[in-house]
Amino acid sequence: MCGVVGVFGHTEAANITYLALHALQHRGQESAGIVTSDGDHLHPVRSMGLVGEAFSKREIDELSGQMAIGHVRYSTAGESAMKNAQPFSVEYAHGAIAVAHNGNLVNANDLRRKLEMDGSIFQTTSDSEVIIHLIARARELEVEHRIISALKQVEGAYSLLFLSENKLIAVRDPMGFRPLCLGRLKDSFVFASESCAFDLIEAEFIRELEPGEMVAVDAKGLRTYRPFRQEPTRFCVFEHVYFARPDSHIDGRSVYRVREALGRALAQEHPVEADVVVPVPDSGTPAAIGFARASGIPYDMGLLRSHYVGRTFIEPQQSIRHFGVKLKLNAVKEVLAGKRVVVVDDSIVRGTTSRKIVKMLRNAGAKEVHLRISAPPTTHPCFYGIDTPTRSELIASSHTPEEIARYITCDSLGYLSLEGMMKAVRAANGGVVEAERSHCDACFTGKYPIEFRPGTISSLRRVVN
Repeated sequence: MCGVVGVFGHTEAANITYLALHALQHRGQESAGIVTSDGDHLHPVRSMGLVGEAFSKREIDELSGQMAIGHVRYSTAGESAMKNAQPFSVEYAHGAIAVAHNGNLVNANDLRRKLEMDGSIFQTTSDSEVIIHLIARARELEVEHRIISALKQVEGAYSLLFLSENKLIAVRDPMGFRPLCLGRLKDSFVFASESCAFDLIEAEFIRELEPGEMVAVDAKGLRTYRPFRQEPTRFCVFEHVYFARPDSHIDGRSVYRVREALGRALAQEHPVEADVVVPVPDSGTPAAIGFARASGIPYDMGLLRSHYVGRTFIEPQQSIRHFGVKLKLNAVKEVLAGKRVVVVDDSIVRGTTSRKIVKMLRNAGAKEVHLRISAPPTTHPCFYGIDTPTRSELIASSHTPEEIARYITCDSLGYLSLEGMMKAVRAANGGVVEAERSHCDACFTGKYPIEFRPGTISSLRRVVN
C-alpha cells in the first residue's frame, strides 16, 4: 500500500500535493507528509492521521517552493509511529534529500545490519530509511547516480519519489510491483501512485513509468534512464482486485473494468439460483455489478458502508456484538428480507469478518446467503508492500472452501479460479498480447518472484505483524 505524489514547477506545489494525497487516501490512513523545496532548502511537514487532519492551513501556506513530494502511509515494515511517517528528509554531505516510498524491501534487514555494523545510526524502523543511508554512502557526484547506486543494492518492491534542492526523481523497481504514473499540469510535471490523483488536480495523465525506469525533472526538463537489469514484469494483481481505486487507470487497464470482468468470470464459474446480488462495499461493488450482469440476477445495495469511520474509536467490551463490522457496514432489511442473496467480496483473509457479514445478512432476513469471492483463496502472505497476516493466520492456507463455508456459515462459497482471474485481467487491457505470467500472484500461489535468503522471511513476518 502507501501512496506517493510529486509536483515539479508549480507555484502551489504544496497545495497540489495536498489535494492529490486526498485522492490517494485509500492507500494509507496512518500518517501523511509533504516536503517542498524552494531551490535552497527542503521544508517538511508530517503528521499522524488522515490527510484532512494532518496539516493546518498555516503549515501548508508555509511550505514554500515549486517542488514537492507527498506520502500517505500504510505500514508494512516498521510500526505505525510518528518517527516512521514519510517523506523522510535528511541533510548529508551532498546537500539535502527527501524520499517517499511505496513498497517493501525484502533485504532491508540484512542491509540495515551491515550499515549499523559500519557505524550508521538509524532514526526509524522503516525499511525505507535504508535507501537514505545507501545514498549518503554512495560516491557518485550526481544525485541520480547516487540513487542508482543505492537501488542496485536493494531487492523488493519500490515506487519511489526523491526530492533534492533542485530535482525531483521518480523510480520504479525492475519488476514493477507497484504502480507509479506521470502526468502534466499545465507547465508542471506531476507524479502519483494512481491516475485518480490526476483527475482531482485536473492534470493530464501522460503514462505510467515502466518497470525499472527512472525519471528525473529539473530546470533543464525531463529525462529518463534505464539503469537496471531488465526483469520479467510482476505487477501486483491484487492492485486490480482490491487496492487501487476503481476510477484509476493502472497497468494499462481501467481498474473498474477489470473488477467488473472478475465478477462476470465469477458468475460463470460459480452460478447459483438467487434473487439478488449484493456487494460488500466498496471494493466488491464493481465485481458484484459484473456478477449481476453475467448472471441476470438483479443487483441491489443490501449493505451500506459508513464513510466516517476514523482511525480510533471507543469500542464497548460486551454490550454490542460484532461492533467492528457494524461500525462500517449495515444491512438494508428491505433489500434482503426473504431473499436468496449472493454477496460478492474481493477476498477472505482470516474469515472472521466474512462470518460477521453473513450473520448480519441473516439477521436482516436473508433466506439464503451465497458468498462469492472475486479472487482465488489467499493462501500466502505478501512481502512486497501489503500488510497481510502470517500464513498460519490465513484461513485458506489450511482449510478447504467447504470448511471455510461451514465456518463462515454461508450456504455456499465460491472463489474465482486463478486461471479465471488472470484471463479476466488480461482481457481488460485492450487486447494487447502479454506473457502468460506477467503479474505477481504470490499471495494466491506462493510463487514469489524474488527469491528469499534464509532468515529474511521470518524477519519480515515480525515487521509485517
